[in-house]
Amino acid sequence: MNNRIRINKKINQFNKIIKIEGDKSLSIRWALLASQANGKSTSTNILKSEDILSTLNCLKKLGAKIKFKKGKCIIHGVGLNGFKYKKNITLNAGNSGTLARLILGLLVHATEKIKIIGDKSLSKRDFLRITMPLEKFGAHFKTNNGKLPIIINGIKNPKPINYIENKGSAQCKSAVMLAALNTKGLTTIKAKKSRNHSELLFKHLNLPISIKIKKKYDLIKIIGKKKIKQCNYKIPSDISSSTFFIVLTTLSNKSKIKIKNVNINPSRIGAVKILRSMGVKIIFKNIKIYKGEKIADIYVNSTKILKGINCPSSLNTSAIDEFLVIFLVAAKAKGISYFKNLSELNQKESPRLKWGSKILNLMGIKTITTNDSIKIFGNPKLNLNKKKIVIKNYLKDHRVFMTCVVAALSLGGNWTISDKNSIKTSFPTFLKIVNSLRSS
Repeated sequence: MNNRIRINKKINQFNKIIKIEGDKSLSIRWALLASQANGKSTSTNILKSEDILSTLNCLKKLGAKIKFKKGKCIIHGVGLNGFKYKKNITLNAGNSGTLARLILGLLVHATEKIKIIGDKSLSKRDFLRITMPLEKFGAHFKTNNGKLPIIINGIKNPKPINYIENKGSAQCKSAVMLAALNTKGLTTIKAKKSRNHSELLFKHLNLPISIKIKKKYDLIKIIGKKKIKQCNYKIPSDISSSTFFIVLTTLSNKSKIKIKNVNINPSRIGAVKILRSMGVKIIFKNIKIYKGEKIADIYVNSTKILKGINCPSSLNTSAIDEFLVIFLVAAKAKGISYFKNLSELNQKESPRLKWGSKILNLMGIKTITTNDSIKIFGNPKLNLNKKKIVIKNYLKDHRVFMTCVVAALSLGGNWTISDKNSIKTSFPTFLKIVNSLRSS
């Protein structure tokens, strides 16, 4: 089966309304908490990607009953600490760092040893950032030099902890929050700013959580051993996935797009703020609040005049998944764009900072890159014409693939991009939506 895509023609102008699949972060968090609830929880518009299917398969192995019926995902929760721990259980997280890291928080109470494995890409990523705080609860871990596979040996009565999260990692914070549910007492988390989906879900479920918002960090307190009520949830569309179409529209000729019902949680719209500051025309309409999350329709027009930016690092955590495609806008902008304190990008599915620079260099854009920063020397007249570009060996990182597709369609060139199946992890309908725009 051919797992490559070839693009040798720019996309024609388009004016379309599209719908993006459900938010991946919310889909995984909803499933994990629904598995711990008392009673039946139902979700519509849950993302049906490999990451979510891996999540559901892991929960089934732990005793949760899950089925899809008429487009809905139904989870019969086992109750807090209700997982069934059989001997020699292996949970395969596939490519999902969110799943692998967050589920460890729920397993601090495991009464049997459980092995967590993942694919080649996930097995290269750091897990000490998760195991070290979870060890404070009393759990024990055996790792492969801080990486997968990991064996967790839980403790019957985890103890509450005080934890400082200083990386701006929502995964680290959320893993500790989930572990705190299993303790008798008060867990306190001082967390650098990052996406707050877990906090909003906790509040929606009326779990005993208090949050004090400070300028540079949040102070979160959680009391454990409280029952979790069932949660019915219509998952809003994913802003990270939407950003690829925001940029495609921005860089395409005389085009417009409307993206319906997108999660514009303030902790997730760093990419929108960055793109607006570069001159991109992005408008939110029909704004509403749903279970604590801010939802809107997004309108975008093509933008001819783009300007470089000295990007504030305060926006990094809220745009961490979108920087690769933001770099494309910087490549077409007037002047030099500078992005710093981005070492966290290299903790993703691939070393994305290196790949961002490599893609731009293949396009003829000059960059200066360090281990945590990149300068991009923009070229407003950038046109790749028939320049041949081959993209391969990028650890099947879905965001590398989608960024290259956007570049090929908007900037031209003759592209061969490997591993198109990588999008199955997070955005399986990406190419289908792309083709709907190409047929305009």
